[in-house]
Amino acid sequence: MNFSPIYTAPNEEEMASRKNKLLALMSKNDLDCFVITDPKNVFWLTNFANYVHERPFILVLSGNGELSFIVPKLEILHVKYRIVGDVELLSYDEFPCPDISSWQTLFTKTIAPFKKVGVEEVTPQFIANKVNEKPFASELIEQARYIKSDYEIGRIIYACNIATKAMEKLLNKAGPGVSMLSIHSKVTKLMMLQILTDNPETNALATNVAAVVQPPNVSHDPHNFTNIMDMDMTYGGPHVSIINGVMNGYGTEVERTFFLGKVPRNAIKPYQVMMEARELCLQLCKPGTDMHDVDNSVISLFAKYGYADNILHRTGHSIGVTGHEGPFLAKGFHYEIKPGMLFTIEPGIYIEGIGGFRHSDTVLITESGNTSLTPVKDSLSDMTLPARKANFSLSAFNKKRLFSFYNRYFGLDV
Repeated sequence: MNFSPIYTAPNEEEMASRKNKLLALMSKNDLDCFVITDPKNVFWLTNFANYVHERPFILVLSGNGELSFIVPKLEILHVKYRIVGDVELLSYDEFPCPDISSWQTLFTKTIAPFKKVGVEEVTPQFIANKVNEKPFASELIEQARYIKSDYEIGRIIYACNIATKAMEKLLNKAGPGVSMLSIHSKVTKLMMLQILTDNPETNALATNVAAVVQPPNVSHDPHNFTNIMDMDMTYGGPHVSIINGVMNGYGTEVERTFFLGKVPRNAIKPYQVMMEARELCLQLCKPGTDMHDVDNSVISLFAKYGYADNILHRTGHSIGVTGHEGPFLAKGFHYEIKPGMLFTIEPGIYIEGIGGFRHSDTVLITESGNTSLTPVKDSLSDMTLPARKANFSLSAFNKKRLFSFYNRYFGLDV
């Protein structure tokens, strides 16, 4: 496989191929139409992304290939600007509004000709209730998204290239006393500037990038970003650094565990075992392997070294129009790995009182094996960084200002 990074919008041929993937799955399940409300699935089929509030956005794909998009009148111009492909737009006046001009009227009229209606498993109940017969709930679109097109791979490579440079920048600026807030504000700014420079028409509503570091006192708790005012890097480690998110609609992830100045003696073994599990994953992630077997092998390896109780998550997930989706490298998830799939490879060990040990890379499955799209160095020697004086931090005053900004506009999920 030989792909180039892409940052421009898809063409109509690309969008038609996605629709045809879903139509083939609909045919196998004898569905006359499929109803789509999940914003990421709407984006995948139309190139339209938006913040969805109380006004419903409902996409209906009929068995003959016709796409109808029910949207509020408020959004018509926005939809027309972003949408790619042959889509019939049906607008309703407002929410709420009289029945004659409501979304309910448009929706029931649109699906009336169809007997067997499919819906996403995450379809809101108030929409599913408008289907006369009990709808067929499934993850057909998620399955259609498992194997990426050449275009999708190009878009993800572009996102991975930016994430790789951002991680290298983060590691280069690491030092005792550097705060997570300063890393987040400055590294995400660099990523956003690159994205907007390459494509001024980037959809900000389909872009959400993060650059964060967990110091050793919280790195054993992978999703702990609650006390962000005090998350400063320290001498030693393990620190877990994370670059992830979506860039104009396509995801990426790269993570590294690193140390500053020295590696504590009790951190050497779990780091080495994590690396052994990582190498095992890379060997197993090839066409024909059952995804269950990858995770099960990692669990067995960790158990062999006495870390069975230090596993908190599966080995990996896919990347696509989100930064976190199926298929999964997970025990119990029996699905064959195929060329064109993407996975994060991130087996982790978490020990309270010592810290977390996890690298993650976005990996593309090829015809013969796999290749990393985020080739940042990962050895223990490379991840033992100089304990340089902090030169990439924020004053206490600016910390408070930035914290107030995130708390006001975004909450604490940075």
